[in-house]
Amino acid sequence: MGFFAQKILKQRLLDSMKVFALILLSVGFAFAQSPKTPAKAKGATIPSDAVWHDVTTWGVEGRGWGDQQRLRWFDRFPAKAQKTVTPAVWTLSRDSAGMMVRFKSNAKAIYCRYDLMKPSLALSAMPATGVSGLDLYARDEKGQWRWVACTKPDKQHVEAAMISDLAPGEHEFAAYLPLYNGMEKLEIGVPKDAKFEGLKPRQKPIVFYGTSITHGANASRPGMVHTAILGRRLDRAVINLGFSGNGRMDAAVGDLINELDAAAIVIDCGPNMGPADITAKCVPLVKQLRSKHTATPIILVEDRRFTNSWITPQKAKFHDDNHAALQAAFKQLKSEKVAHLSYISGDALYGTDAEGANDASHATDLGFMRQADAFEPVLRAALR
Repeated sequence: MGFFAQKILKQRLLDSMKVFALILLSVGFAFAQSPKTPAKAKGATIPSDAVWHDVTTWGVEGRGWGDQQRLRWFDRFPAKAQKTVTPAVWTLSRDSAGMMVRFKSNAKAIYCRYDLMKPSLALSAMPATGVSGLDLYARDEKGQWRWVACTKPDKQHVEAAMISDLAPGEHEFAAYLPLYNGMEKLEIGVPKDAKFEGLKPRQKPIVFYGTSITHGANASRPGMVHTAILGRRLDRAVINLGFSGNGRMDAAVGDLINELDAAAIVIDCGPNMGPADITAKCVPLVKQLRSKHTATPIILVEDRRFTNSWITPQKAKFHDDNHAALQAAFKQLKSEKVAHLSYISGDALYGTDAEGANDASHATDLGFMRQADAFEPVLRAALR
């Protein structure tokens, strides 16, 4: 190899080494400048000395009929209803939909442990948080209810630190029970040095009798059903008598409602009924309820519209016919001087933009919020 060739080769080697050195420097600089990967935050744990409070010792709202015998403490109906309501309604009444427990505490953390009745924790269009979750709210400094936390069940026995590092001071809490599952037991836990007071259920609830929508399908969590939203807005107890696929203005359910001391009764059974059924059963049910609740407000609610009925003419006609049947029943009742009767249109219960449901029929959280907006002024006026 000649002298000049050796010199060129040597220069290329030096240039390559410089480039490699620059690459190493730049990589090193990048590593020096990049932030360290943060350590994973550890989930809150329940201390071994936590103090547990069984909610059955002070009671839950949404569980009517006083101390009448029940097969399970958290059943919505008393045991005697098994002989009078349909088998489907009885089975569905064992879900804890609408039940809510209130308590006060200055605890820095809230724990829960509960056992679910059914191993099926979620539904095809509804998450486990809604079907089987415990949903926690608290009042803020202005007295308004605001969301805090919700469990994420993955088995029938749930034991969870719901929230920690709470603001100092005493707070009023409300925990909504699962919508499409039943409870075997429920305990609320707090740190050992915390004060705790279970709050008795409030009297004169608003009673909602309806279908799977009233039952809670397809809310993401129990506190997002319109019945629960209205309970918070109106600051009243609520009893949820929603029975998926089986809200049909049954006289047997009417008999049970007649045993309650209700502030108002909402009948929202249209989605499970056709026009002929509404014509046959609405007037008799209202008169049945009025025989015991002489001055209690009764609110009739039209069938909501499927969110895709704008493009499916047969569905649109079905809703038209259903609404017409309920309107005729309402007019008949008014002509017969049935007092304290109100009416809610179904046309915009989910809104008018087709965005209020995830399966056309059942509400999402957005649909439930819109229903609450439609119900609220009518209920406020009726309760006055």
